[in-house]
Amino acid sequence: MESQAAGNCSCHKTKERDEKEYKDLMNRLKRIEGQVRGIQGMLEKDAYCADILIQVSAVNAALNSFNKVLLGNHLRSCVAENIRQGNDEIIDELVILLQRLMK
Repeated sequence: MESQAAGNCSCHKTKERDEKEYKDLMNRLKRIEGQVRGIQGMLEKDAYCADILIQVSAVNAALNSFNKVLLGNHLRSCVAENIRQGNDEIIDELVILLQRLMK
């Protein structure tokens, strides 16, 4: 595995996504962004703490859902392709990724 800066960041790698995957992920992120802006608005309007906490929980659930979709796509494309090409180092990368996601 190539040496990676910033704590095992795979930032130097890229992934071309098909249009459907790209649009789905972007739509999810835009909805999450809208939810976060809504929370900002609630805070600006002195909304009740419990109401804000519920909205934050909804954002966390949306981010978790985004991660599940992205991880599934990653397994089906990047990981599978690397394994087919004989690059078993992808397994170590995946283990590290899963450990980081499960903190």
